Amino acid sequence: MIVLQPVLEVCAPADFGLWPIAETEPDGFLPLSGALTPAEVGTAVMRIADYNDVPEADEHPSRPADPLGAFLRGLLATDDLLAPGGLRVTDTVTGVTVLPGCCNGLEERGDWLKVFGGDGWASFGHDPSPLAERVGETVRLTVDAERDDSSIIELPANKLRRLLAGAERDLADFLDLATTWAARFVPEHAGPVAAAIARALALQPSPSYGGLRTTGPSTVK
Repeated sequence: MIVLQPVLEVCAPADFGLWPIAETEPDGFLPLSGALTPAEVGTAVMRIADYNDVPEADEHPSRPADPLGAFLRGLLATDDLLAPGGLRVTDTVTGVTVLPGCCNGLEERGDWLKVFGGDGWASFGHDPSPLAERVGETVRLTVDAERDDSSIIELPANKLRRLLAGAERDLADFLDLATTWAARFVPEHAGPVAAAIARALALQPSPSYGGLRTTGPSTVK
């Protein structure tokens, strides 16, 4: 079975106390879907806000004095937000996992579509340097293109298309959770926080605070 998940690279500070957060996976990636707990959603929001914190600059408002406003400043004041991570692909039979490399972001996941057109290949960061390339009707995913002995995953191109569509549903479901989470945990900033998370994930804002959906990671047998 091939499992494809949108994942956020996370590293929770030990002294964070603005809202509840969860322990993260050993590999430092949090899968995003509609099945997360409130603490896991809080971890994701914390990471995106922290990653987009910006130094004082003329084009941004001054950092508020209150701790919550100060922490959210970069998230709420920046138009082009980033969400470190990408798409994680695992072959549960062989145990091979393709992880997004350094400097890759979920907002760049549209690069996967280059596999189906253009040059027929796309890369996703470095250290490691994952690579996806189309060979006929098969897509070969290389764990680290910088290594001659790198492990690979191969799957039909039409199955990859379905997996990518499933990842979009997972992210939309996560955004539903994050929108509801914001209304509960940061009510004074709920709308702007939800809109910022949508921008960071290159999604349309959730239409309401309700309608939660739950889903697991997208899979193809």
